Amino acid sequence: MRSEAFRASSLPTAQVAPPAPGLLDRHGLCATLKAVRHGRRISQLDLALRVGVSQRHLSCVETGRARPSQALLMAWLEALDAPLALRNAALLQAGYAPAYRAATLADPELHQVRGALQHLLQAHDPLPALLLDAHWNVLQQNQGTRRLWAWLSPGMAAAPQESPEESPVNLLDALVHPQGFGARILNLGEVGPALWRQLRNEACALPELTPRVQALEAFLRQRLGARQARALDAPESRPRPTPTLTTRFATPVGELAFFSMFTTFGSPQDITLASLRVEHMFAADEATRQLMREPGQAAASPRMQQP
Repeated sequence: MRSEAFRASSLPTAQVAPPAPGLLDRHGLCATLKAVRHGRRISQLDLALRVGVSQRHLSCVETGRARPSQALLMAWLEALDAPLALRNAALLQAGYAPAYRAATLADPELHQVRGALQHLLQAHDPLPALLLDAHWNVLQQNQGTRRLWAWLSPGMAAAPQESPEESPVNLLDALVHPQGFGARILNLGEVGPALWRQLRNEACALPELTPRVQALEAFLRQRLGARQARALDAPESRPRPTPTLTTRFATPVGELAFFSMFTTFGSPQDITLASLRVEHMFAADEATRQLMREPGQAAASPRMQQP
């Protein structure tokens, strides 16, 4: 299977031209502010108390009857912990200039940042670690990740992009693809709904994720069946007996089990840096740890699994 099947371009992203600075996009601003507040599950009263304005004034802004000052809008978005890209969009919708820049990872100013990211990835070998952006595109990965992809989904082993002109591989697309690694998750009924809820929350602040959230829901309903898919309709996930959510994979070398930790930048002032996160996958049992450390001994493993 060719890795192009998982490229980020497989799902279209709606492009909306922002209004010119100085022009109020009342409808867009109201929709943005409401969506972020609802996504954070914060009432108007709670938000008003956090920002230091009356609930009446906050309601007038949300309904378009009042225009917020730049200072109020910045405090509003800060109280909601809105992503920096969304803050820029809201500022433009309100007629103000954007407050945050978006450098590329190739920018000379980010030389030390690139070094820190490489250190995180390489230091985690032989266990998998990968660099993701806000859209779940795989930007970089270590050797442990490539080894895991070779067992789970050979088309992913070529990620990230092999040249600057190519789109990165998207982790969510690779999960739901007919030949992707979702078919090898042994406890999909446990981890699938949890991931779906997380993505649904992220889509409140990043609407471009919505098509992938819908694709994941359709995949889960198809794979899990009506009974297990009921977890998608529950308001919250049920309490778990273990402190971490472990994902178990069936691979040609045996069952592999991982739990994850994520590293993000503290107080980033750049949109690109704010969107980045490094996923560190840790072995959930000794057998997984040994297989990742000594893959050459996998052929002798008695824990052979079939997807």
